[in-house]
Amino acid sequence: MSRRDYEDDPNAPKANSLVPAASAVVVDDSGRILLQRRSDNGMWALPGGAMHIGESLPDCAARETLEETGIEVEVIGIVGTYTNPRHVFAYDDGEVRQEFSICFLARPVAGELTLSEESTDARWFRPSEVAALPMVPSIRKRVNDWRNGTMPALR
Repeated sequence: MSRRDYEDDPNAPKANSLVPAASAVVVDDSGRILLQRRSDNGMWALPGGAMHIGESLPDCAARETLEETGIEVEVIGIVGTYTNPRHVFAYDDGEVRQEFSICFLARPVAGELTLSEESTDARWFRPSEVAALPMVPSIRKRVNDWRNGTMPALR
């Protein structure tokens, strides 16, 4: 399924769903960040996705990271809360999802890099390498919030 991101776009379709989601900035002992290249839009992104009934948001971030990258993580903090109602994801099945995501800070505890149907590549990057990667603005904001050590202001 393909996905298109719209942020502050007056031509964006109107949201028809709201789904709690979590993502993770996973940082190893060398200070490298884990990113995956998404199969739905070809962009580099943090591992993450929709929360399932019966799990917490930190558990969601850990599960999604393991499923999408093969890396088991321990959640150790929060990078930020992202709930911009002017940011929607349009899927080819007709769903238009309003953003609602908590981004967590995590550290790897086990596993080896693997791919899933949601990722075409997964790698560790030095922070200085991230600026040159193709990435949607909302993911770049999360990475920059982590790099700057600032939790974004709540709106």
